[in-house]
Amino acid sequence: MERLWAPWRTEYIGKDKGEGCIFCEKLASTEDEANYLLLRGEKTFVILNLYPYNNGHLLIAPKRHVGELLDLSEEELLELGQMTRRMVSLLRSAFNPDGFNIGVNLGKVAGAGIPGHFHIHVVPRWNGDNNFMPVLGDVRVISEGLDTTYRKLKEALSAEKAVR
Repeated sequence: MERLWAPWRTEYIGKDKGEGCIFCEKLASTEDEANYLLLRGEKTFVILNLYPYNNGHLLIAPKRHVGELLDLSEEELLELGQMTRRMVSLLRSAFNPDGFNIGVNLGKVAGAGIPGHFHIHVVPRWNGDNNFMPVLGDVRVISEGLDTTYRKLKEALSAEKAVR
């Protein structure tokens, strides 16, 4: 039997999931760097996925706690789209991916890990990023830590602001 050592998963496995919303908790905090909260917009915010499919996997969500697409306001929908476009541009400049998966899981049955708070996944993809590990070992290899990813994206945001 092959063993993969992933001690960082213990924090997630042992964590009390509670009744609260992780997005709302992180949004209420002022510790953006510790929470990997990358950017706050007027109606939305961007946060790194703590359990990413790939380096740079971002989540874009409305600030308001709302779980259904149909319950989003026009302003929230507009800013979600604009923020998604901005994050694709930011990820291109910071990581130079070959493509993206962008999507939404509506409802627990559809795979939503946080079904009560709508969010969009933006996952950078590279040619060859999907190798034998997911097929043979049901494992995905993430080659960069969240602290490094966060720092690179913050630097890209600073460079973006300097150009404006």
